[in-house]
Amino acid sequence: MKSRDLIKKRILIVGANGLLGQRIIAFYQAQENVELLGCSIEEKPTFENTPYINCDITVREEIKNTIFNFYPDIVINAAAYTNVDLCESERATAWKINVKGVENIVEACRSLDAKIIHFSTDYIFNGNNGPYDENVKPDPVGYYGRTKLASENVLKIGAVTYAVLRTNVLYGIANSRPDYVRWVINSLRSKQQIRIVTDQVGNPTFVEDLVTAVNKVIVSDQYDVYNIAGKEFINRYEFALQIADMFNLDKKLITPIVTEELKQPAKRPLKGGLIITKAINQLGYNPHSIIEALEIIKKQLSL
Repeated sequence: MKSRDLIKKRILIVGANGLLGQRIIAFYQAQENVELLGCSIEEKPTFENTPYINCDITVREEIKNTIFNFYPDIVINAAAYTNVDLCESERATAWKINVKGVENIVEACRSLDAKIIHFSTDYIFNGNNGPYDENVKPDPVGYYGRTKLASENVLKIGAVTYAVLRTNVLYGIANSRPDYVRWVINSLRSKQQIRIVTDQVGNPTFVEDLVTAVNKVIVSDQYDVYNIAGKEFINRYEFALQIADMFNLDKKLITPIVTEELKQPAKRPLKGGLIITKAINQLGYNPHSIIEALEIIKKQLSL
């Protein structure tokens, strides 16, 4: 074994208590050559067997001290304010977390020459003519998308080594608030009628695929902007029907509607989704199909 293989990579996961953060923690817990630290705004972690610190990324000194004390090789930022509608009414909070928080992380990482992996979204595009590749000029239609685009720009001008992984409709199982899949399952199991839009299209991202992509960036040392999402472009209604089929639930409870009927505060990019060719070619990214992912989730939920 080469001596460099014995050196542990120090990885700090910011936003470790969310769906993505938890799954990244679980992945790296199984790796021998990694030293992990999770941090999040909550007082306690949602996981076990990994060191954790309570830290608010919007407080410059807090995140700076966390980063300086741990001295990471890589910071994975899975923290974000993702409630698309509340972003419209709570703009100061959304900007503070999604942009100022990233500025604080970048400032600390620049001092230590630590690399950053950050997550973005297809909501940075207007949704008029998706799916989008990495070279399309962003044009967000809502405040959430504007903050995520601004966070990408913070990294671009930050004089740090970074990767931005853009994704959409993230789903999977963790000890966190229900994702889209669990929401559909829970609603249909309790015989609730649910209304799902037919005019929002994307390629939903299985969280385990996104975690694999994170590791591929780290292992290959290819820090760039990558679209990381699923293979299949599908509207939310069709996705809900596939979930109902997999879990033997009543599809008659799912009513197709269009986005306009929901009268949501934030405008949605309708024809979205991300072209993943670059990640396939450069990282060897190979996501599960929706059916394969749902089968994995079914097994996870039955444990």
